[in-house]
Amino acid sequence: MKPLQASSGDLTADRRAGFAEMLLASGEPAQAAELLLAALELAPRWAAGWFRLGEMQEAAGRLDQAAQAWATALKLDPVDRLGAALKLQLIGKASAAPAPPSAFVETLFDHYADSFEDSLVGKLGYRLPDFLGKAIRKARPGRFRLAIDLGCGTGLMGERLRPFVDRLEGYDISAAMLSKAKAKRIYDLLAKADLQRFSHPGAGADLVVAADVFIYLGALERIVGAVAGTLAEDGLFAFSLETLASGSDFALLPSRRYAHSEAYAQRVLSANGLAVLSLESMVIRHDRRDPVEGLAVVAGFPATSAG
Repeated sequence: MKPLQASSGDLTADRRAGFAEMLLASGEPAQAAELLLAALELAPRWAAGWFRLGEMQEAAGRLDQAAQAWATALKLDPVDRLGAALKLQLIGKASAAPAPPSAFVETLFDHYADSFEDSLVGKLGYRLPDFLGKAIRKARPGRFRLAIDLGCGTGLMGERLRPFVDRLEGYDISAAMLSKAKAKRIYDLLAKADLQRFSHPGAGADLVVAADVFIYLGALERIVGAVAGTLAEDGLFAFSLETLASGSDFALLPSRRYAHSEAYAQRVLSANGLAVLSLESMVIRHDRRDPVEGLAVVAGFPATSAG
């Protein structure tokens, strides 16, 4: 509940919710859910409370009740800043969607901004910007006139790009993340943008990068088409994916991130006239101490590949 409306606005309800959290932490999710439900009788329009109730019911193995709680949270917060629709999909109570709610992604990173770099780099072993930067330099030594950093976040990828880029533009859905990136003074332009509807006017870019971004997009057809329309003829497109082991194109994971298959990525690139120049497996980060396997991909138009 911390990211959004941590208080119900009712002191008694908040106290009951606090006790419910203590019960959950002590391994009693069913009792925790009962107590939180009592709190919600006092604050029935508390969307974050209903969302948390769903998590407690899920922990107790009561999936039908969890679904009811998340459906209520979604009704109270239709833009779905908490990602209730994703939780419903994961327990099979809603049909699979090709993308997450944009408001969920924006809210997640607005509230993650202050601890983002410490958590991702310091605790989760995130080294993708270094790895992807080296892959770009290997594919095309020299300088890039215009580079676009999609989902730029706090600027971790931008810091690696800046030394060999004349103009660097960053786009992100989170205003808080953009504020962190601005403080680094490495971008020539920073702008708020929902990558599910991204388009870039003006001259073609020599380089477009999406580092650890597609995990929050799902279906890739539209964004790859937008990138292909943005690239110069000899431009490069560098991106990463979490690897999907099954035969599906992409899938929503319990982490509420998306994984994609290599075959799907290859197919979407090819449909937009792009060819893979390099593709390497790597550990993108760790999650609960387990390695998250992924791919680092650099692509370009066939003339670039032939060169």
